Amino acid sequence: MDARQTVPRSVEEVFDDFRGRRAALIKALTTDMQKFYQECDPEKENLCLYGLPTEKWEVNLPVEEVPPEIPEPALGINFARDGMQEKDWLSLVAVHSDSWLISVAFYFGARFCFNKNDRKRLFQMINELPTVFEVVTGCAKQSKDSARSNGSKSKSNGNKSRTYESYSKAKMTPPPNEAGESDGDEADEGQGTICGSCGDKYAADEFWICCDVCERWFHGKCVKITPAKAEHIKQYKCPTCSSKRARVHM
Repeated sequence: MDARQTVPRSVEEVFDDFRGRRAALIKALTTDMQKFYQECDPEKENLCLYGLPTEKWEVNLPVEEVPPEIPEPALGINFARDGMQEKDWLSLVAVHSDSWLISVAFYFGARFCFNKNDRKRLFQMINELPTVFEVVTGCAKQSKDSARSNGSKSKSNGNKSRTYESYSKAKMTPPPNEAGESDGDEADEGQGTICGSCGDKYAADEFWICCDVCERWFHGKCVKITPAKAEHIKQYKCPTCSSKRARVHM
């Protein structure tokens, strides 16, 4: 899966590795969920979900080396696929993915001789991000609170779709947390808002859109929606909500 690590890494480099793997796992369990679901065939042998530092994911057999080069993900995730509700299965895979990400990060911390302060700093950087489980289930409190607040504001404005552009067409900045905030608070606007696809916090120069079903916010690029497209959407459904509705009518 990974080339052998021969060059010592800094805390920032290990965190970048963590962030890349995390983004890959979130993508597998959200925007690429249908493809991931199909690849986890229960008829196949024990399969693992791997997140790569390049933000790509793959479902594959575990490595044969003992001990492995890095900690291995949960084994046999495909066996439970058809024996559980889909959302419960995805949540379970997400929890094990979080555990794997932490184990890989602190494996590197031990391998590269991080001291107490280095390990503490690495954990603090990791802890600033929502877990894969929180992103997949939508239970990140900040994300929920922001979505509810922002959704009600956009409806009162009579917009066709709830997009961050509705609040600032010039800059596409995130909606304010409270109406009439002072200039001193502008830098913090939307800081708690998390993308339901990649899990990253907002950036002021990016376009976002909110799902009218689950009320989660997404980067436009993560769900392939542009500002122009959003203007013609009366009710936006994210890929996860759209796929759920399609299966209900099958």
